Amino acid sequence: MTRTLLSFAAALLLGVGLPTATAVAQDPASAPDVNMYEIGQTVLKMGLAEGVTPDDAVDAMNSKAVELNMKLVGHQNVGKELEARGVDSPRLEIFQFCRPEDAVKMVRFNTIYAAYMPCSIALVEDKEGKVWLEMLNLDMIINAYELPPELQAIAITINGEMLSIITAGATGAF
Repeated sequence: MTRTLLSFAAALLLGVGLPTATAVAQDPASAPDVNMYEIGQTVLKMGLAEGVTPDDAVDAMNSKAVELNMKLVGHQNVGKELEARGVDSPRLEIFQFCRPEDAVKMVRFNTIYAAYMPCSIALVEDKEGKVWLEMLNLDMIINAYELPPELQAIAITINGEMLSIITAGATGAF
């Protein structure tokens, strides 16, 4: 199904291949809206500062989250789980933060926001052994939909707090 959809989308974009796609491409009024994004723009990625260990980063993120009244609602240590199964894995942990009161306000406005909750930060070791902290670029989500002023303020606040948490982790400062 996905391969067929991708082939159809490629044909639409190139205007070749499938007869239907060629016909649609020749009539721009009937063409579907297609949005493509550079995957790198959807993620904020920070490397750990020199001298900051992954454990330092975790401690700093958790401390900053407590300071900001953001609850750590989930933690998956994927790397350790894989190693327990005998699979070699780089360090990979997912931390999930949330303020439940704000979450329910967003979901009551539109359930689509539940797909972005809780806010996650991944601690991941790359092929060269460098450790990164990565999270969704929440600016893209905030700017994608018009929100009522109260919810816009919540979204901007959460974004700022997540940036504070990831920065604390990357710098080891809390």
